Amino acid sequence: MATWKEITSNNPAHSENYAQRWRDMKDAGEDIYGEARLIDAMAQRGSKILDAGCGQGRIGGYLANQGHHVLGVDIDPILINHARTENPQAQWIVGDLSTDPIPDDNFDLIVSAGNVMGFLAPEGRTPALKNLHNALSTTGRAVIGYGAGRGWAFGDFLTQAEEVGLELENAFESWELHPFTPDSTFLVAVFTKK
Repeated sequence: MATWKEITSNNPAHSENYAQRWRDMKDAGEDIYGEARLIDAMAQRGSKILDAGCGQGRIGGYLANQGHHVLGVDIDPILINHARTENPQAQWIVGDLSTDPIPDDNFDLIVSAGNVMGFLAPEGRTPALKNLHNALSTTGRAVIGYGAGRGWAFGDFLTQAEEVGLELENAFESWELHPFTPDSTFLVAVFTKK
């Protein structure tokens, strides 16, 4: 599967089209904040939250509006510019989860939605998980969701997460917390720090 860098290199309009797609869905009345509502429900008010692979700030912006202290990190400078413009109440930085350490730590919650894991290069997967582990507080939780068919089998992902010190607390097949089964095509994994 192509990484985000490869996709945007091959199609310079991809990032703008991606941001517009979410705006169109919101304008059409579609619910685009389900993941954010779940994270908000898991957090004490005023929590320190990392939106890892934040895109245009859809999730992190919602969480900041709920009173959380949000840092969003994404590899795409175009999407970060949208996040800064649309959600100035949060902090947004350009960074590669695989190669750049998270510029803060002790996060109460880390969220990574929108298939971010599926866009990582194979050699960057373990480093990205290590960076997320290092950024998590000792009592925090990381919630990572992505779909099958992106070249990273769920079992391999869970093994690599465990190897870097993330302990699986729960696994679901949706952001609505339906139980994960062997036939699930989506994974939402909730981790604690070992």
